[in-house]
Amino acid sequence: MTDQTLPRTALVVGGARSGKSRFAEILAENSGLQKIYVATGAAHDGEMAERIALHRDQRGPSWETIEEQLDLAGVLSRQCRPDRVVLVDCLTLWLSNILFADKDLSLETERLCAAVRRLDGPCVFVSNEVGMGIVPENRLSRSFRDAQGRLNQSMAGVCQKVVFVAAGLPLLLKPSSQPEISL
Repeated sequence: MTDQTLPRTALVVGGARSGKSRFAEILAENSGLQKIYVATGAAHDGEMAERIALHRDQRGPSWETIEEQLDLAGVLSRQCRPDRVVLVDCLTLWLSNILFADKDLSLETERLCAAVRRLDGPCVFVSNEVGMGIVPENRLSRSFRDAQGRLNQSMAGVCQKVVFVAAGLPLLLKPSSQPEISL
């Protein structure tokens, strides 16, 4: 996919280390707008703290970072404006946070999708595609995989553009010349 124009809403999905975050950052950088990075991850251990610091250093000082682990709908409502682009990285960590906080995932997903429909400015979401591997051996992992798949479907339904990134190569899924089906 060579079109790296920024629609009002975009979802970038892919596996671990697929290049999805970098592609999303390029979309935001190419917009020429003020860049807001919404980080959903928390540094619960030293390795995660190192990952967060590395990502922040790679983005550089031209990005404003907002850390929000739970109220993604709220931060989007406050931050999305026509003069800036918001990048949310990532929905998978947000999903984990929602589950660990014992919140109603269906309700939180509905809140998020409703907020996305009302955004006043461009927003790019990054999410992991975790359902393409082997079937996890335990119930918790299978439940998480299923929840992530449902979240990705919901977000793909409300975003104008959906891109799948594999091996650093982006593939445009939406808009598509193929008819959309509801699952």
